[in-house]
Amino acid sequence: MVETSNGGNLEEHEQIMSEIHLGCPPGFSGPHISKFTFCLPPLDADWRSHGETGSVQGEIELDEDGDIVVPRRPLNRSCCLSIQHNITSSIPNVVLQVWRAELVLSDFVLHKIHTSSEFEGIISLELGSGTGMVGVILAHVAKTVFITDHGDEILDNCAKNVHHNSEMFKYRASVYVRELNWKNSWPPTMDLENWETEKRFSWTSSEVEEVQGASLLLAADVIYSDDLTESFFKTLERLMSQGSENTFWVPNGAIADMNAEYRWSCISLSSSSRMLYLALEKRYNFSLDDLDIVANGYSRFQSYLKDADECESLEHDDSMPFFVGKPIDLTQIPQYVREYNRGNDIEIWQIKYVRRKYPSQ
Repeated sequence: MVETSNGGNLEEHEQIMSEIHLGCPPGFSGPHISKFTFCLPPLDADWRSHGETGSVQGEIELDEDGDIVVPRRPLNRSCCLSIQHNITSSIPNVVLQVWRAELVLSDFVLHKIHTSSEFEGIISLELGSGTGMVGVILAHVAKTVFITDHGDEILDNCAKNVHHNSEMFKYRASVYVRELNWKNSWPPTMDLENWETEKRFSWTSSEVEEVQGASLLLAADVIYSDDLTESFFKTLERLMSQGSENTFWVPNGAIADMNAEYRWSCISLSSSSRMLYLALEKRYNFSLDDLDIVANGYSRFQSYLKDADECESLEHDDSMPFFVGKPIDLTQIPQYVREYNRGNDIEIWQIKYVRRKYPSQ
């Protein structure tokens, strides 16, 4: 940790700026509101279920002359998202800015909204929400969205962005801005002594119960510090180990019993029904240890994951439970948000939490 001459940490004084903010007013230090434009599907929710033709299979509509009526696809709606953010910030407050990974994850959520009903009516939890943009977009179709981060300044900014864009939300959708510190326990303890001062962003017991039913977890640009990455995965394990599970079986090969006789068995892998989609940017720095330009934060992130193919060779692996991750092919995800350059260093990972279970002998 580098310190300044007055004894403060350099990272608390040094100002950095996201490349997303290059067009913002120069020399402006306070909160700034940027407009992000994109398209949303038509309000007719039945359109996707009827397919690209817009008609229900087997139903053909004829006009008065007996000719087939070809349905016209409803036009997509152009939407404008107002996001309050800082143009520059110190390193501890970088989450007050908009970063590319947040916009790529927004593109992914918008693509799901356009092409499927997978996110409709779900309960979702966003971790390290930053400005809250992704959660605000998801609220267009979700039943409940929990937007979480740490620190009053960050949470207050999230709350303002929720308020600025509340007209986008699905009718009667619930959006909560809540404190979630990855270095604290989960579920959070109720501090009754400080309840009056902290209750704005504190969890209620009913909200904790509801979020345990979340099927979707989202996170963007939360991988940039090794200690935070460790805290993130510890929190993720606590969150994803709760709730319902999906069980599947993989061959375990020959297992020796006490009589040295061999028999065939299987390993039961219980996968959490929750799915995490995590967007990150690979950031490269020169390493004195490696004498090369490396992305150490990215390597540390990958160390917490197993490849999906590894599930088929687990007979000698007792490091359970674990996270299974695979990257999303971003070439298949159109760019819906117009105001940024996606670049080549952004990835989205689909992550599941898996536990190992042996059948009873």
